[in-house]
Amino acid sequence: MDSNFYCVIMAGGAGTRFWPISRSAHPKQFLDILGLGRTLLQQTFDRFTQICPSENIFIVTSSEYKELTLKQLPSIDESQVLLEPARRNTAPCIAYANFRIQNLNPNAKIIVAPSDHLILNENKFIETIKTGLDFISKKGRLLTLGIEPSRPDTGYGYIQINKEENLEFNANIRKVKTFTEKPDIEMAKFFVESEEFYWNSGIFLWSLETIQNSFEQLLPEIYSLFNENKEAFGTLNENEAINQIYPTCSNISIDYGIMEKAENVFVLGAEFGWSDLGTWTSLFEHMDKDENNNAINGDNVMLYDVKDTIINSTNKKLVLIQGLKNHIVVDTKDALLICDKDEEQQLRLFVNDIKAKKGDEFV
Repeated sequence: MDSNFYCVIMAGGAGTRFWPISRSAHPKQFLDILGLGRTLLQQTFDRFTQICPSENIFIVTSSEYKELTLKQLPSIDESQVLLEPARRNTAPCIAYANFRIQNLNPNAKIIVAPSDHLILNENKFIETIKTGLDFISKKGRLLTLGIEPSRPDTGYGYIQINKEENLEFNANIRKVKTFTEKPDIEMAKFFVESEEFYWNSGIFLWSLETIQNSFEQLLPEIYSLFNENKEAFGTLNENEAINQIYPTCSNISIDYGIMEKAENVFVLGAEFGWSDLGTWTSLFEHMDKDENNNAINGDNVMLYDVKDTIINSTNKKLVLIQGLKNHIVVDTKDALLICDKDEEQQLRLFVNDIKAKKGDEFV
């Protein structure tokens, strides 16, 4: 296992789209949503220990999740948990990890991945990551993983490739032409039919040198904030430095800040059974179904004339449902969600409304 390989797992999200089981104090990355006996964060960590030395894996998360992270990953050192005092999107999160790693190993090759994705074919995933690491080690490029789309989906970002340019290194690695945020359904259909687009997985690979140069050129304000405090990283002064940096740091994604603007961005197309598990509907797609296409998580559920519905009820309460179609039903000890699957994108608005009208008790 190469000691120059590092992994940064981003685990600071609030997970509001999985309300009501995902709450601000215990969001989805810390839950065993798939019922496999390991939380999403634990599964992600386990996956990358097959690629990187475990001491080279860093978890970037909110300061409020420090104890939760250490409890779920008891094998890591406290120094491997990088605590953000505020949510500032993915670019500051990655910049923080870069400067910590820079003080450890300037020759680092880094994988950046979310903590809450589903990977069904782990062997294929690891093979793909190793191909990507080999590419960025030799070529000095920014690389993202693209997923071959199986359907026109409006919930994902899309990456357009330059089909005219074929790299000798690997036929599945192409120059990126454009990035497109979540399109409408007609545009998504066009993207899939054109065979020029991948889903954007949000998984990135690059050398430390390449990504630091990209920050310096394309996000100079963020780079300067961290660079001015570079001597503090990895020392007792790190927390103080971070608390000074974050209040003035821009809230910006790595996609918008760097990947959409840089000239040296490539995509490695792959298929390894991926989902970002961003919504209840995305989870529904990967669950076992009954004869009426219902996905049920719970031992005390009775259904009559119910179709195409996901039901999550893991407490002992008897849940009986009649006549429901294409819905999400989630029952917890203090909240019940019944929502049309086609209206699921409103969940964030619902959670904001709950907070405004009911306070923090239910969020």
